[in-house]
Amino acid sequence: MAAAAPTYRRVLLKLSGEALAGGKPHGFDRTAMQAVAEELKPVLAAGVQVGLVVGGGNLFRGLPAAADGADRATADYIGMLATVMNALALHEVLQAAGIPARVLSALAVTGVAEAYVRSKALAHLDAGRVVLCAGGIGNPYFTTDTAACLRAIDIGASLLLKSTKVDGVYDADPLRNPDAHRYERLDYDEVLSRHLGVMDATAVALAREHALPVRVFDMNSRGALLRIVRGESVGTLMAPANA
Repeated sequence: MAAAAPTYRRVLLKLSGEALAGGKPHGFDRTAMQAVAEELKPVLAAGVQVGLVVGGGNLFRGLPAAADGADRATADYIGMLATVMNALALHEVLQAAGIPARVLSALAVTGVAEAYVRSKALAHLDAGRVVLCAGGIGNPYFTTDTAACLRAIDIGASLLLKSTKVDGVYDADPLRNPDAHRYERLDYDEVLSRHLGVMDATAVALAREHALPVRVFDMNSRGALLRIVRGESVGTLMAPANA
């Protein structure tokens, strides 16, 4: 029997920096990054174009640093540079796994990454390369969740995929509360009014304004990414109420 055709032509995947650290408290874990590459291979083989935004929390967190007295803008720029390092590390692993990829950064880091330009990103995607969008949006005071929403909209992605440690959005922390309820579907206003915290309010508002569907799932569940791009209901979908 032939494999099901993908439902989505182009998606953007948001990974946390911690996802690249594996079980380590900080830094990189090559095995964890290789696992990401293995999940991407069948998705790309199915003809789906993939953009990727990775956070920097395994190396540096701007908000905690600002809370400790650091200048907020400076702390955010350091965090954005951490995402560049993460993108470069993941790029190397993807290339070693035979997956063509390019790093495009909103911050100018000549010599290690191309500048993020929409036309360049689209050309790389059309050529079958994974586009690693680094450097946030190039300005402080915005999270990588917001950067992921913005990049997804900019490249015309049909779906934003947010990888988390659990298999969707819950009404309480399922790691602490075994009775926590997982939502199958939420609209943007529900996410905001219930203070579910799956994404920051700016990112949710941006997704709502552009009717960008967001699926929250557990990347550690093998094959979940492929099932999603084939149209299966995995994790929690955040989408317009009438869609």
